[in-house]
Amino acid sequence: MTPAQARVLVGSLAAAVIVGIAVLALGLGSSSGVEGSRAGDPGTLLKPTVPPAVEAQQLANTPKGKLLPLRHGEQRMTLTMPESYTPSAPYGTGTDDYRCFLLDPQVLQDVWLTGSNVLPGNPNVVHHVILFKIPASSVAEAEAKDAGTPDPGWTCFGGTGLSGEFGDLEDANWLAAWAPGGDETKTRNGYGVKLEAGSRIVMQVHYNLLKGAAPDRSSAQLRWMPGSTHLTQLHTFLMPAPVELPCRPDHSDSPLCDRDAAMRDAENRFGGAANTNTLLHLLCGTDVVPSETTSCTRTISRGMTILGVAGHMHLLGRQITIESNPDTDRAKTLLRIPIWDFDNQGSKPIDPVHLDAGDTVRVTCQHQQWLRDKLPAFATQREDRYVIWAEGSTDEMCLGLLQVAFDPS
Repeated sequence: MTPAQARVLVGSLAAAVIVGIAVLALGLGSSSGVEGSRAGDPGTLLKPTVPPAVEAQQLANTPKGKLLPLRHGEQRMTLTMPESYTPSAPYGTGTDDYRCFLLDPQVLQDVWLTGSNVLPGNPNVVHHVILFKIPASSVAEAEAKDAGTPDPGWTCFGGTGLSGEFGDLEDANWLAAWAPGGDETKTRNGYGVKLEAGSRIVMQVHYNLLKGAAPDRSSAQLRWMPGSTHLTQLHTFLMPAPVELPCRPDHSDSPLCDRDAAMRDAENRFGGAANTNTLLHLLCGTDVVPSETTSCTRTISRGMTILGVAGHMHLLGRQITIESNPDTDRAKTLLRIPIWDFDNQGSKPIDPVHLDAGDTVRVTCQHQQWLRDKLPAFATQREDRYVIWAEGSTDEMCLGLLQVAFDPS
């Protein structure tokens, strides 16, 4: 597989990257009823990982986000899943279900999306939500995928599962991402995310099953403006890096401290999406080297202005940095979090930074096993295990996200 092919494949797998980001571009939500309101074998010897119930309790107790005042010309639409869905572990093991639902915003003309607020139907099971834009040319494929399962929606650990998604990580088809506790979000004045006429929205919901498989029917409110409004288009630039966190030398007795065993465990829980870590090495041109620190440097293909930045790791994350043109006299730190806070993963607006085609960006993450000795969330699984990039709540990730506006072509 060539690096170019890997870019396409990695993109379609890297969608399930958020298990705690509050919001990047918008922060959207769910499906097809529309209301409008106006305002001015890991082998038989190995058991799958089971996260502790404390996390589900935290999710359920998180207060709902606040609504923000509408700006001149903005409206809201409310989208609701057409029917309830009861989550389950799709491969028969694990405590996570990623499910995609096809939503119809009934957009007959182009509109700008300018903000959102997710309304989880069942906070005990809704762990996070990502919304993706589905162009009119892909709607028939999405409808067929939706109709191909007896339950609402379809399993989607690695993204929407539709052909061609994320062929370009510099311009991912994300509309928004949300996690419990996030307030309604809005774009900067003068900016929006374009939703073309005939488009649909796929809502990917990460369900956590720690408190049981209870039904959910979630909703979201989307802020929008007419397509004729003069706004600058926003895009989402994804910067994932592989994770190769080994067990500590004096904590290496667990069978899951073997990397191959850990890979099989992830495959049992998440199916083909467990290959993401391997594909990320191809994307980043990196080798499999166990380490607490991981990074990925990318060369950008087009001029852009960076307006917002966010980082994402899970509970073993310690530090994350995003830089532009690292190791040069033009190096600039876009994001630096020296002590990672899993409960504070929102996007941060920055003074605009312009980059030209050929410039580079780098994300660097540090993860540490000793955190499992301290955090209440690991109370029932203090044993080290080899940690790779995977979608579960106690797996890990390393991701930088940039909110950008491209230079005029």
